[in-house]
Amino acid sequence: MKRMILLAEDNASDEKLTLLAFRNCGVEHEMVVVRDGAEALEYLFAEGRYRDRDPNAQPSVVLLDLKLPKLDGVDVLRRLRADERTRLLPVVVLSASKEDEDVVRCYDLGANGYVRKPVEFAAFAAAAKTLGIFWLTLNEPAPLRMAP
Repeated sequence: MKRMILLAEDNASDEKLTLLAFRNCGVEHEMVVVRDGAEALEYLFAEGRYRDRDPNAQPSVVLLDLKLPKLDGVDVLRRLRADERTRLLPVVVLSASKEDEDVVRCYDLGANGYVRKPVEFAAFAAAAKTLGIFWLTLNEPAPLRMAP
């Protein structure tokens, strides 16, 4: 099965930084980028502009920014955990937020990880490499729950 990453990120600079960091550390997997929370849900549930996408071809991990337009990352995470089809989908929050309550809220809602976006590219690249190795190479994904 082909492994893929879904990046939900509205900041063009952070998107470019993330894509570059993953490429530079050897993570060659496809990365699909969505730019707001509503689009993330459309993609994951194969709705709207993504209705022709196979809903059973889910990403290996979702990298989720908290401060997304239309629907923020917390609400996206809440929806993913409330639906049987995506309840076990790995979600790692990538955020610049240093607020402890954001970290606690994300873990309470079922996030699998919370990574603060480092300001320095080298530190960000190291974080991307670790994420890639774990979620795309070492982690055993949960069995697929078929969409109705």
